[in-house]
Amino acid sequence: MAIHLKKWLSVFAAILALVLSMPGIALAAPVQLHTISGVIFAQTTKTASYSNSSEINLTPLQRQELQAVRQRRNREIEAVLSTSQRDQLNHNLRAGNNIKQALEKLNLQPEQQDFVKAIMQFTNLKMKAISSRHLLKIAEK
Repeated sequence: MAIHLKKWLSVFAAILALVLSMPGIALAAPVQLHTISGVIFAQTTKTASYSNSSEINLTPLQRQELQAVRQRRNREIEAVLSTSQRDQLNHNLRAGNNIKQALEKLNLQPEQQDFVKAIMQFTNLKMKAISSRHLLKIAEK
């Protein structure tokens, strides 16, 4: 179990290094969402709280990059959950919970908790990288 987590974290670290080393490349192409992904995305959009005011002034490309990061997070979380857990997550989101609250209400196994935590941390790092690039572009002007 610990070996699998270490492998996942090393893959995430390698992807993050690649993303940070190539700032001009978009993070992902548009993808078709599954039902649960749409619910997660709609929920995160509805309850989005901006970490700083610069996120409000993002370009369409930067907004698309953030959306792609969130969509990938949703797919990765779906892959960790069982069908019944996905249904419960969907119910929790529709009940008005944000993604963190909805995940906390699930009865996740310790390994699932580790994977979800790693996915969320990696997503936050990617989003910070996008925001940092945006701030650098503003500072250059």
